[in-house]
Amino acid sequence: MRLNAYLARTGVASRRGADELIKTGRVRVNGVRGELNTFVEEGDVVDLDGRLLVPQSLAYVLLHKPAGVVTTASDPHRRPTVVDLVEHASRVVPVGRLDADTTGALLLTNDGELAHRLAHPRYEVEKVYEAEVEGEPSDEALATLERGLELDDGLTAPAHARRVGPSRIELSIHEGRKHQVKRMLEAVGHPVLRLHRSRYAGLGVEGIDPGQWRELTEEEVASLRELTRRT
Repeated sequence: MRLNAYLARTGVASRRGADELIKTGRVRVNGVRGELNTFVEEGDVVDLDGRLLVPQSLAYVLLHKPAGVVTTASDPHRRPTVVDLVEHASRVVPVGRLDADTTGALLLTNDGELAHRLAHPRYEVEKVYEAEVEGEPSDEALATLERGLELDDGLTAPAHARRVGPSRIELSIHEGRKHQVKRMLEAVGHPVLRLHRSRYAGLGVEGIDPGQWRELTEEEVASLRELTRRT
């Protein structure tokens, strides 16, 4: 395991934060200063400023993110974060992002390898959104969303769109561009008023109140691993 991933597993920092700890020379592996390219093997002794670091147990949490909460581990503006909502024995961080005003399914974990795979576009992890929009989208607008449309960062991949109310659209995508759903709907003339992610990688928030969370089952974790096992 790469040293920064090991540090993240111990809960002392995110991978990015771990890189900074390593660069400043505060981390040692078997008594030798660790480097960014250092790997940790079973039986190695890792310490930070002389304090022994031991990995936490892997944890997988599904949060029903409420509006007004930012998807980050800490916020310089002291806004509430998703990590603040999840009081877990292990330090877990969010997989991907949801805008502060977007609600719904958000996965948090300390399994860095799985998190990386879930966020990687090659695995085409499905994200299902329900959007309340301005106006009433036509069949032509839905067809445009499904075919893909040109945004300022390129053509979107084919999606699945269906009308669930006069001004409500369910949109399923496999990409993870910034503000993608909002930009897609604005591009077809129907800006988003409210946005909710109902499912992520097959996980839904049914039975979980906004602001609440639950542990994933062993079967759900196995399903996520299988989903990202494709080559």
